[in-house]
Amino acid sequence: MTLVFRWAWLPRLTQGLALTLELTALSMALGAVLGVMLALARVYAKGPLLPFYGLASAYVHFFRGTPLLVQLMALYYGLPSLGIKLHPFTAGLLALTLNTAAYQAEYFRGAIQSVKSGQMLAARALGLTRLQAIRYVILPQALRLAIPPWSNELVYMLKGSAVVYLVGVLDLMGQAKTIAAREFRNFEVYIVVALFYLALVFVFTVVLRWVERRTHIPGLALPGRA
Repeated sequence: MTLVFRWAWLPRLTQGLALTLELTALSMALGAVLGVMLALARVYAKGPLLPFYGLASAYVHFFRGTPLLVQLMALYYGLPSLGIKLHPFTAGLLALTLNTAAYQAEYFRGAIQSVKSGQMLAARALGLTRLQAIRYVILPQALRLAIPPWSNELVYMLKGSAVVYLVGVLDLMGQAKTIAAREFRNFEVYIVVALFYLALVFVFTVVLRWVERRTHIPGLALPGRA
């Protein structure tokens, strides 16, 4: 078998790569915002706010307990039966965001609970309200602690975003599928795509390790994605 690589593939693969990075960045950013809110509900929603704890817990268990692919298919193929039709990119972004938010919520929850309870007591003693203490004292420390597992989540979502090609999104995997079907060079095309992902993961890992070293709090660490 003769292996063939055509430079003409690169423009389309590069376009797909840009879309993959866009999906990853947007889903991680939106998922982080939702994840922080879910984590706060899981840690601090007590008394009258207890229903929010239940809703947040149900959300986390559902999206961590079901496959990302099933969630994507439900959004893209299931919602039209309810009169809601999503664009492929929107469905992909929504599925990725909802999925990663559940995992990020657990990383943030673990990080928040790693901050010593005395920090809250000290903040309240200085006159801060509970919300102010969370915002200015607890969260800044917790977000630093969450960087190592969050880094794993970023890499996971970069690779996991490949599922969106199944609903017609021409991301890196979608472009590769189109090229492979047209050129009948499946092995070569997917090897090139694998190298793209490998290079991205390497770059992300190096950058995030640098960030982790710069923000590390000695003696405290959190586990990665289960």
